[in-house]
Amino acid sequence: MLNVTLVVKQACETCTLIEPIIGQIAAHFDLRVICQDTQDFPKNLEVEYDASLEQSYRLKIEVVPTLIIRKEGVEVSRIFGWDATAWEALLGIELNRDLPKFRPGCGSKTHDPGMQERLAAQFSGHLLSARRLNFENVDDIEIGYDQGWSDGLPVVPPTAERVMRMLAGTTRQSDEIIGIVPPDFAPCSIEKIAINAVLAGCRPEYLPVVIAAVEAVLEDQFCMHGLLATTYFSGPMVIVNGPISRAIGMNSGGNALGQGNRANATIGRALQLVIRNVGGGRPGGVDRAALGNPGKYTFCFSEDETNSCWESLSVEKGFSSEASTVTVFAADGMQGLVDQKSRDPESLCRSFAAGLRVIGHPKMVQGSDAFLVVSPEHERIFRDAQWNKQQVKECLLALLMIPGEELIQGAGGMAEGLPEKLRDSVLCKFRDGGLNIVRAGGRAGLFSAIIAGWGASGSTGSVPVTRQIHS
Repeated sequence: MLNVTLVVKQACETCTLIEPIIGQIAAHFDLRVICQDTQDFPKNLEVEYDASLEQSYRLKIEVVPTLIIRKEGVEVSRIFGWDATAWEALLGIELNRDLPKFRPGCGSKTHDPGMQERLAAQFSGHLLSARRLNFENVDDIEIGYDQGWSDGLPVVPPTAERVMRMLAGTTRQSDEIIGIVPPDFAPCSIEKIAINAVLAGCRPEYLPVVIAAVEAVLEDQFCMHGLLATTYFSGPMVIVNGPISRAIGMNSGGNALGQGNRANATIGRALQLVIRNVGGGRPGGVDRAALGNPGKYTFCFSEDETNSCWESLSVEKGFSSEASTVTVFAADGMQGLVDQKSRDPESLCRSFAAGLRVIGHPKMVQGSDAFLVVSPEHERIFRDAQWNKQQVKECLLALLMIPGEELIQGAGGMAEGLPEKLRDSVLCKFRDGGLNIVRAGGRAGLFSAIIAGWGASGSTGSVPVTRQIHS
């Protein structure tokens, strides 16, 4: 026996048009009528008023009217809108021939703005496993501070609806565990990342980037626990490469390392909040930084790959130019480099090398990795000379070979330094692979920047990690 379900709403002109035939169908079949907006339509029939829209949501109604046919409890067919020929063929009965042959339907109330997330939060509770808290008479802005979720700035309360909306930004399952987050080594699910992305103010399309960044910092070679526990300045920095950086509107140009771009600001912040709220990494606890740096709020930007004469960072790391990636780095703050006079690459490299020499300490060698962020105007000097990125690195590293007599304790009147036994050595400022170059910044200004790394960078500490971003 066929069971027939019809979902309608009185506000739909097509639904009111077909009201005369609904009684005809009820006379032949076990008809269940569900109305989304009133209990009095259609008249003279038993109607299930779907005030909460739960039934429409569970039936996945997108358009009204929708006619659903079940046989032995299993759905075998459904029709959207009014199509006289299709309805008669499906039902096997002749319907009112005075009606127009065809009329499109109207949008289901389940697809009103914001409704899908609200209904999913109400009626798909299995999708969200996080503990739910209820607050009454509390200012939303204060909730984050009161609960200890905040990094010191206001956060967006992670309501179930907002979390469901955020999860729509990825195809991954909400209960997937992507790793354990130090220092508490707590399991981290996609859902928990989404919650913190809401707190940070992310849009759903940013979520795949945040997930990839969390996955990257949880890799052993990044050493997130050590980075948290150090008294040094550093925190995780995120560089995004590939098409997704442009698709979500990230800033790689003017003020790329500053404020003003939502994607840059909130992706980096979401990563930090995951470490804080999932892993328990809070200042004054395991986080013992003597000074920290402003990048520990958020430190995220994209590389300017448009019209660059160099391979991007991700291509250097072995990924396709069409792949989207995140690279995480244990970073200090930014150190500016000004050179407005150099017009040849050798001179500009000498300026860069002089700035790179002093990171951490002028006598510190092979202790900190670094990123050199070259602005488009400085890059043009290398472009005009047809220098690729590898040539720039080789020139810089040659300039950064330092005699041991300048590095030992006491040299230059500074007690800091290397042991006396290294006086006759010549040492490079950076370990092999410890210097990275990316292109970013505004089109005007002969200014570049150094972003130094944690003093425990390198093969025995933290190394940059690059991961591909998946939807």
